[in-house]
Amino acid sequence: MNSKNSFSPRRGHIVRLALLAATSGLALTACSGTDDAPARSTTTAAVPGDQSSAGSEKKDTGPDKLLWMGDSIGEAQAPALGAAMTAGGITFKSVAAAGGGGVVGEIAAPTWETLPKELDSFKPDVVAYQITTFDWGTPQEQRAAYERLVKTVNDAGAELIIVSAPPFKVDDFYKPHAAAIDTAPMSAKSVAEQHPDTVHFLDASTLWGTDSTAAEAQRSKDGIHSCQQGSAAFAQWFGKKLNTLYPFTPAAAGQWATGAWTAEKVYGKFGCS
Repeated sequence: MNSKNSFSPRRGHIVRLALLAATSGLALTACSGTDDAPARSTTTAAVPGDQSSAGSEKKDTGPDKLLWMGDSIGEAQAPALGAAMTAGGITFKSVAAAGGGGVVGEIAAPTWETLPKELDSFKPDVVAYQITTFDWGTPQEQRAAYERLVKTVNDAGAELIIVSAPPFKVDDFYKPHAAAIDTAPMSAKSVAEQHPDTVHFLDASTLWGTDSTAAEAQRSKDGIHSCQQGSAAFAQWFGKKLNTLYPFTPAAAGQWATGAWTAEKVYGKFGCS
């Protein structure tokens, strides 16, 4: 996808008004329709609930620093999430990587090379990992990778939050890995259950649903990524989830949802206006 960032002041004003309305509790709609390219599946398997507070009481402190991990979906969510976290008093950093960012299999090698360095330099007390579209492998391989992530993060003195990916269009590129895409959230949840005091699993289908073509999924024209409005909805949802885990009070959407982040170049790549 080529970048076509033509974010004019007028269109930016329209987006900011839409974001403010959406994040103020009005009905959220898709940022644009899905395209007409055929796909084998546009759904993801439902996960039976999340673990936003299971196994332990709400923490007494934190988070002060949050490290965000993911692939290009996470990259599109990062500007809004960063604005929301910063407004709430959290120091935020994103290492979400287009075309990668995962922790499963050979494709995850760059993540395992850079993550220890990021943990050492940034020193987060919470790491949030959104399951990527590249977490390919058997359930056993997935669980082993998520266990490795748990150990790496916990050994660095941080807690881990694993967030399931939003539903996205399983196009020809993803079709060979459809089974792994379906099992990844279940594998992650099973690992989180083994570490209730330091790992939490959040089921994002409570926000997006499980059908990437539904309005509530808020996918961009490619059926995979989110535009500004969807990213703002995720940031608001994630802040509320943090509030169930930590003494964190999310900032009101009016403090961050209409900020300069809405003009980030990443949105031009996905046809967002």
